[in-house]
Order: sequence, then structure tokens, then C-alpha cells
Amino acid sequence: MMIEIPSHVLQWSDWLDLFLHQLLFSLMSVGGVVSTLPEMHRYLVDQQHWLSDAQFNASIAVAQAAPGPNILFVALIGWNIGMNAGGLSIALLGVLISMVGILLPSSTLAYLMARWGHRNRELRSIRAFKQGMSPIVVALLISTGWILASAQGEFARAWPLWLATAVTALILWRWKVHLLWLLAAGAILGGLGWI
Repeated sequence: MMIEIPSHVLQWSDWLDLFLHQLLFSLMSVGGVVSTLPEMHRYLVDQQHWLSDAQFNASIAVAQAAPGPNILFVALIGWNIGMNAGGLSIALLGVLISMVGILLPSSTLAYLMARWGHRNRELRSIRAFKQGMSPIVVALLISTGWILASAQGEFARAWPLWLATAVTALILWRWKVHLLWLLAAGAILGGLGWI
């Protein structure tokens, strides 16, 4: 499989733009930074063309397969943007800009809000806010899944992937099966070439 690698020369204004967008993605990342994948894809692949679809999806896949936090895909995205823009030293700059941009606002906000929320946990508005955020997080995660699954091509060709997704969701909903068992089953099906 050939991966198309775009080549760009990024100016300092482009790096600043990337940093500012990462700050915004950070504040949008209710439920985790993975929930911002559709918007990241729109900005980095469709609008700026700094990454190809294959690079974007590979960054996510590699980071999810690697041990460690889910946010590693942001570092890989920054790495790929930097590599497309000029090599190793630029790639390290891409990682730094992407990671600081995505971590700084959400970490600061989470820390301050957690302290405030803990002090005021009995307020009706705090309880209502927590309950109201649940459907938003679920919707953002569904849209992320849709973007990643649609990269597989037409629905007719990707039906095993959709079937595995539906079966996994049903198993998680009906029975208390540890998620690692389902991930292992998915890895085996993928390794056999069935999905």
C-alpha cells in the first residue's frame, strides 16, 4: 500500500495557526481528545492539506496500538506535519507545538474546574451540568468512529468492520465483558484478514 505524503513548507504563521487550533481542540475535547478527531481531520487534512488521509489514520492507529495514553496520536500528527514540512528537527517542533497546544488549556481548565466543582458538588447546577454533558460526549465519540470507519471505503466493502462494531457494541451493552477481550478478538479477526 502506497501512502501519499504531502510536502509543504510551513511558515511561522502556519505553526502559530496550528498551535492556536490545538488550543481550541483542547477546549473542545470533552470526553477526551479523541472526540475532536472529526474536526482535526477537517482542519489538518481537508482544509490545510498538511496531512494525507492515510497519515492521519495511521497516526491514530499507531498511537492506539501503542501502550500509553490515547493522546499520543496528537504527537504523531505533529510529527507527520513536521516531517512533511522539512525533516527531523521540524518534526520535533511539530510534536512540541501540537502537544503543548493540546495539553495546556484542557489541563489548566480541568484542574481549576475540578477544584471548584469539588467545593460546590452539592449545587443543583453542578449535578445538572454533569448529567447534560453525557449525551454530548457520546455523540462526539460516535462521530469520531464514523470518520475512522468511513476511511475504509464504501459500506458494502466494509461490512465486516460494521458488523464487528455492532456485535462489539451489543456485547458491551448486554454483558459485562472486559473490553480487552473484545480488543483481542478484534486483533485476531484483523490478523486473519476478516476485517
